[in-house]
Amino acid sequence: MHNSMIDSTHPIAKLLKEDRRYKLEAYALVFEALNFAHQDLAMGSAKKSARPIEREPEEQEGQEGPPERHLSGQQLCEAIRRYALEQYGLMAETVLRNWGVTTTGDFGEIVFNLIRVGQMRKTKDDKREDFNDVYDFRTALRKDYRITLPSE
Repeated sequence: MHNSMIDSTHPIAKLLKEDRRYKLEAYALVFEALNFAHQDLAMGSAKKSARPIEREPEEQEGQEGPPERHLSGQQLCEAIRRYALEQYGLMAETVLRNWGVTTTGDFGEIVFNLIRVGQMRKTKDDKREDFNDVYDFRTALRKDYRITLPSE
């Protein structure tokens, strides 16, 4: 996935120009891991918000929609860790580093960038600091892998 594949008027395209720390793939990984958390890991609590979720006018036509499912910063970091290991195996740390991501704090920067441009939402309790030091990349992106040598 390259920056040229995204419409230049899209909020994420503008974000990539404003903040060059992370590649487009890092933003995509966050969305994919969020979906993975909901679908495969059944993570996230369903929240009935006191105020209705703002929808585009064409979506409001009698559509209630499913309740919004929310993950904490720590839960999202764990989902990203598991998704990255599933997708990239032993190369997960190298892949993430190539995209500009070296700590869980970087996931917080990505998420709050996405919130700022209206691509994700947060609750009043969510803080950027929730993503700090959730795990050490070197340990967490390798510990589930054990190489088993064939017995002689």
